[in-house]
Amino acid sequence: MATVELVEYAQATPAVREVYDDIRATRKTDFINNFWKALAVNPAQLARTWQAAKAVMAPGALDPLTKELIYIAVSVANKCEYCIHSHTAAARAKGMTQDQYGELLAVIGMAHSTNGLVTTLQVPVDEVFKVQ
Repeated sequence: MATVELVEYAQATPAVREVYDDIRATRKTDFINNFWKALAVNPAQLARTWQAAKAVMAPGALDPLTKELIYIAVSVANKCEYCIHSHTAAARAKGMTQDQYGELLAVIGMAHSTNGLVTTLQVPVDEVFKVQ
């Protein structure tokens, strides 16, 4: 259950509606998900977060699917159930196959395992891996 009341479009202020309209136009959908509706209790934070997310997730050196896969991995590491589900859906919409998803989960699981071992053993970083 949300700790804030979700702001629906009909109840939104003009500033919030402006962000919602940009989300809809950018994503080519009428759907505004609950994350944005929760952030809308603070219109300035909503606008800042949307602008940052839009810039980071825009096409660039990394293709859109790769960005979603990274987002899934970080969301798993942070244990954000909402983000895992929303970015998995976004990755599927961008063409992620079931085989790719299975491989992604295997990589995430392996990283959790080896990260845990390295942390437990306090393995020093090899000099060759350090940026010079």
